[in-house]
Amino acid sequence: MHQLSDRALERLVTLGGSQYTTVPGSRNSLMLLGGIVESASSAAAALAFAVACNQMSGDQPVSHRYPGSETDHQADRARHHTGLHEQFNSAGRLLRRCATDCHNITRNILRSLLDHPEHRPALPDLTPAQYRALEKIAKEGAVYTRSLRGDRESVRAGDGSTIHSKPFRVLQAHQLVRLSKDSSRYASVDVTATTAGRLALNTQRPARTPVSASAKAASPGAPSAGRRR
Repeated sequence: MHQLSDRALERLVTLGGSQYTTVPGSRNSLMLLGGIVESASSAAAALAFAVACNQMSGDQPVSHRYPGSETDHQADRARHHTGLHEQFNSAGRLLRRCATDCHNITRNILRSLLDHPEHRPALPDLTPAQYRALEKIAKEGAVYTRSLRGDRESVRAGDGSTIHSKPFRVLQAHQLVRLSKDSSRYASVDVTATTAGRLALNTQRPARTPVSASAKAASPGAPSAGRRR
Protein backbone atom coordinates (compact mmCIF):
# COMPACT_ATOMS: atom_id res chain seq x y z
CA MET A 1 0.00 0.00 0.00
CA HIS A 2 2.89 2.34 0.65
CA GLN A 3 4.12 1.47 -2.85
CA LEU A 4 0.64 2.18 -4.26
CA SER A 5 0.44 5.60 -2.60
CA ASP A 6 4.01 6.44 -3.67
CA ARG A 7 3.36 5.47 -7.29
CA ALA A 8 0.02 7.28 -7.38
CA LEU A 9 1.62 10.42 -5.95
CA GLU A 10 4.44 10.17 -8.49
CA ARG A 11 1.92 9.87 -11.35
CA LEU A 12 -0.07 12.78 -9.94
CA VAL A 13 2.98 15.04 -9.85
CA THR A 14 4.02 13.97 -13.35
CA LEU A 15 0.59 14.47 -14.91
CA GLY A 16 -0.02 17.69 -12.99
CA GLY A 17 3.12 19.21 -14.48
CA SER A 18 2.63 17.91 -18.01
CA GLN A 19 0.69 18.98 -21.09
CA TYR A 20 -2.10 16.64 -20.03
CA THR A 21 -3.56 19.47 -17.94
CA THR A 22 -4.54 21.22 -21.19
CA VAL A 23 -6.68 18.28 -22.29
CA PRO A 24 -10.41 18.83 -21.64
CA GLY A 25 -11.58 16.50 -18.86
CA SER A 26 -8.14 16.10 -17.31
CA ARG A 27 -9.22 17.75 -14.04
CA ASN A 28 -11.52 14.85 -13.22
CA SER A 29 -8.73 12.32 -13.74
CA LEU A 30 -6.30 14.30 -11.61
CA MET A 31 -8.86 14.55 -8.80
CA LEU A 32 -9.43 10.78 -8.95
CA LEU A 33 -5.69 10.21 -8.82
CA GLY A 34 -5.45 12.46 -5.78
CA GLY A 35 -8.21 10.38 -4.19
CA ILE A 36 -6.17 7.23 -4.78
CA VAL A 37 -3.23 8.75 -2.92
CA GLU A 38 -5.51 9.56 0.00
CA SER A 39 -7.26 6.16 0.03
CA ALA A 40 -4.03 4.17 -0.22
CA SER A 41 -2.47 6.20 2.59
CA SER A 42 -5.55 5.70 4.76
CA ALA A 43 -5.51 1.95 4.10
CA ALA A 44 -1.86 1.77 5.10
CA ALA A 45 -2.64 3.75 8.27
CA ALA A 46 -5.50 1.39 9.14
CA LEU A 47 -3.27 -1.67 8.88
CA ALA A 48 -0.48 0.06 10.81
CA PHE A 49 -2.95 0.84 13.60
CA ALA A 50 -4.12 -2.78 13.64
CA VAL A 51 -0.55 -4.01 14.03
CA ALA A 52 0.24 -1.43 16.70
CA CYS A 53 -2.74 -2.37 18.84
CA ASN A 54 -2.26 -6.11 18.42
CA GLN A 55 -1.73 -7.02 22.05
CA MET A 56 -1.61 -10.69 21.17
CA SER A 57 1.78 -10.27 19.43
CA GLY A 58 3.63 -9.08 22.55
CA ASP A 59 6.35 -11.08 24.26
CA GLN A 60 5.09 -10.44 27.77
CA PRO A 61 3.46 -13.22 29.76
CA VAL A 62 -0.30 -13.44 29.57
CA SER A 63 -0.59 -12.39 33.21
CA HIS A 64 1.24 -9.13 32.45
CA ARG A 65 -0.69 -8.42 29.29
CA TYR A 66 -4.08 -9.18 30.82
CA PRO A 67 -4.15 -8.27 34.50
CA GLY A 68 -7.39 -9.09 36.25
CA SER A 69 -9.86 -11.93 36.09
CA GLU A 70 -10.36 -14.42 33.29
CA THR A 71 -13.57 -12.60 32.40
CA ASP A 72 -11.59 -9.41 31.84
CA HIS A 73 -9.14 -11.36 29.71
CA GLN A 74 -11.91 -12.69 27.48
CA ALA A 75 -13.51 -9.25 27.15
CA ASP A 76 -10.21 -7.68 26.17
CA ARG A 77 -9.61 -10.47 23.69
CA ALA A 78 -13.04 -9.94 22.10
CA ARG A 79 -12.50 -6.17 21.82
CA HIS A 80 -9.09 -6.84 20.34
CA HIS A 81 -10.45 -9.10 17.61
CA THR A 82 -13.32 -6.71 16.87
CA GLY A 83 -10.89 -3.81 16.47
CA LEU A 84 -8.66 -5.81 14.13
CA HIS A 85 -11.66 -6.89 12.06
CA GLU A 86 -12.82 -3.29 11.67
CA GLN A 87 -9.37 -2.07 10.63
CA PHE A 88 -8.95 -4.84 8.05
CA ASN A 89 -12.42 -4.19 6.65
CA SER A 90 -11.66 -0.48 6.40
CA ALA A 91 -8.40 -1.16 4.56
CA GLY A 92 -10.18 -3.54 2.19
CA ARG A 93 -12.87 -0.99 1.31
CA LEU A 94 -10.25 1.67 0.64
CA LEU A 95 -8.21 -0.60 -1.61
CA ARG A 96 -11.28 -1.64 -3.60
CA ARG A 97 -12.01 2.05 -4.09
CA CYS A 98 -8.46 2.54 -5.36
CA ALA A 99 -8.91 -0.26 -7.90
CA THR A 100 -12.18 1.23 -9.16
CA ASP A 101 -10.68 4.70 -9.44
CA CYS A 102 -7.67 3.35 -11.36
CA HIS A 103 -9.99 1.85 -13.98
CA ASN A 104 -12.01 5.06 -14.14
CA ILE A 105 -8.86 7.14 -14.66
CA THR A 106 -7.75 4.93 -17.53
CA ARG A 107 -11.16 5.24 -19.20
CA ASN A 108 -11.22 9.01 -18.67
CA ILE A 109 -7.78 9.54 -20.19
CA LEU A 110 -8.57 7.33 -23.18
CA ARG A 111 -11.90 9.03 -23.80
CA SER A 112 -10.49 12.55 -23.56
CA LEU A 113 -7.56 11.79 -25.88
CA LEU A 114 -9.81 10.02 -28.40
CA ASP A 115 -12.23 12.97 -28.39
CA HIS A 116 -9.40 15.49 -28.74
CA PRO A 117 -6.81 14.01 -31.13
CA GLU A 118 -4.81 17.25 -31.16
CA HIS A 119 -3.58 16.37 -27.66
CA ARG A 120 -2.58 12.78 -28.39
CA PRO A 121 1.05 11.82 -27.77
CA ALA A 122 3.16 10.47 -30.60
CA LEU A 123 2.67 6.72 -30.86
CA PRO A 124 4.63 4.21 -32.96
CA ASP A 125 3.03 2.57 -35.98
CA LEU A 126 2.47 -1.02 -34.92
CA THR A 127 3.06 -3.95 -37.21
CA PRO A 128 0.34 -6.64 -37.30
CA ALA A 129 2.44 -8.85 -34.99
CA GLN A 130 2.97 -6.03 -32.49
CA TYR A 131 -0.72 -5.09 -32.60
CA ARG A 132 -1.81 -8.70 -31.95
CA ALA A 133 0.63 -9.02 -29.04
CA LEU A 134 -0.55 -5.75 -27.51
CA GLU A 135 -4.18 -6.72 -28.01
CA LYS A 136 -3.65 -10.01 -26.15
CA ILE A 137 -1.93 -8.28 -23.25
CA ALA A 138 -4.66 -5.63 -23.02
CA LYS A 139 -7.45 -8.23 -23.00
CA GLU A 140 -6.06 -11.06 -20.89
CA GLY A 141 -2.85 -9.75 -19.34
CA ALA A 142 0.40 -11.67 -19.58
CA VAL A 143 3.19 -13.11 -17.46
CA TYR A 144 6.87 -12.45 -18.08
CA THR A 145 9.10 -15.30 -16.89
CA ARG A 146 12.86 -15.26 -16.62
CA SER A 147 15.05 -18.27 -15.83
CA LEU A 148 17.06 -18.24 -12.61
CA ARG A 149 20.27 -17.88 -14.62
CA GLY A 150 18.75 -15.04 -16.63
CA ASP A 151 19.60 -16.53 -20.01
CA ARG A 152 16.05 -17.45 -20.98
CA GLU A 153 12.84 -15.49 -20.93
CA SER A 154 9.31 -15.97 -22.13
CA VAL A 155 6.03 -14.06 -22.23
CA ARG A 156 2.77 -15.97 -22.01
CA ALA A 157 -0.60 -14.31 -22.55
CA GLY A 158 -3.59 -14.93 -20.33
CA ASP A 159 -5.13 -17.24 -22.91
CA GLY A 160 -2.07 -19.52 -22.71
CA SER A 161 -0.51 -18.49 -26.03
CA THR A 162 3.12 -17.41 -26.31
CA ILE A 163 4.01 -13.83 -27.18
CA HIS A 164 7.26 -13.65 -29.14
CA SER A 165 10.04 -11.64 -27.59
CA LYS A 166 10.71 -9.40 -30.62
CA PRO A 167 7.30 -7.63 -30.75
CA PHE A 168 7.17 -7.63 -26.95
CA ARG A 169 10.49 -5.78 -26.72
CA VAL A 170 9.20 -3.13 -29.12
CA LEU A 171 6.06 -2.66 -27.04
CA GLN A 172 8.15 -2.40 -23.91
CA ALA A 173 10.60 0.07 -25.46
CA HIS A 174 7.73 2.41 -26.42
CA GLN A 175 6.15 2.03 -22.94
CA LEU A 176 3.00 0.47 -24.34
CA VAL A 177 3.23 -2.35 -21.78
CA ARG A 178 4.39 -2.35 -18.17
CA LEU A 179 5.93 -4.96 -15.88
CA SER A 180 4.39 -5.04 -12.41
CA LYS A 181 7.79 -5.52 -10.71
CA ASP A 182 11.50 -5.33 -11.40
CA SER A 183 12.17 -8.32 -13.64
CA SER A 184 15.80 -8.46 -12.53
CA ARG A 185 14.69 -9.34 -8.99
CA TYR A 186 11.74 -11.63 -9.68
CA ALA A 187 11.57 -14.73 -11.85
CA SER A 188 7.94 -14.11 -12.83
CA VAL A 189 6.07 -10.78 -13.09
CA ASP A 190 2.72 -9.66 -14.49
CA VAL A 191 2.49 -7.61 -17.68
CA THR A 192 -0.27 -5.10 -18.40
CA ALA A 193 -1.01 -2.62 -21.16
CA THR A 194 -0.39 1.03 -20.30
CA THR A 195 -2.78 3.85 -21.13
CA ALA A 196 -0.58 4.67 -24.12
CA GLY A 197 -0.86 1.05 -25.23
CA ARG A 198 -4.65 1.10 -25.03
CA LEU A 199 -4.66 4.38 -26.91
CA ALA A 200 -2.57 2.77 -29.66
CA LEU A 201 -5.09 -0.08 -29.89
CA ASN A 202 -7.96 2.40 -30.21
CA THR A 203 -6.33 4.62 -32.81
CA GLN A 204 -4.77 1.90 -34.96
CA ARG A 205 -6.33 -1.13 -36.54
CA PRO A 206 -4.70 -4.31 -37.81
CA ALA A 207 -4.10 -4.26 -41.55
CA ARG A 208 -6.81 -5.91 -43.60
CA THR A 209 -6.23 -7.56 -46.93
CA PRO A 210 -8.28 -5.68 -49.55
CA VAL A 211 -10.73 -7.67 -51.58
CA SER A 212 -9.41 -7.93 -55.14
CA ALA A 213 -11.61 -7.33 -58.12
CA SER A 214 -11.12 -10.93 -59.29
CA ALA A 215 -12.49 -12.22 -56.00
CA LYS A 216 -15.78 -10.38 -56.40
CA ALA A 217 -18.65 -12.49 -57.55
CA ALA A 218 -20.01 -11.78 -61.02
CA SER A 219 -23.35 -10.06 -61.12
CA PRO A 220 -26.29 -12.38 -61.88
CA GLY A 221 -27.12 -10.67 -65.20
CA ALA A 222 -23.57 -10.59 -66.61
CA PRO A 223 -22.76 -13.18 -69.36
CA SER A 224 -19.92 -15.59 -68.66
CA ALA A 225 -16.67 -15.28 -70.66
CA GLY A 226 -16.98 -18.59 -72.54
CA ARG A 227 -20.70 -18.56 -73.17
CA ARG A 228 -21.88 -19.47 -76.63
CA ARG A 229 -24.92 -18.07 -78.30
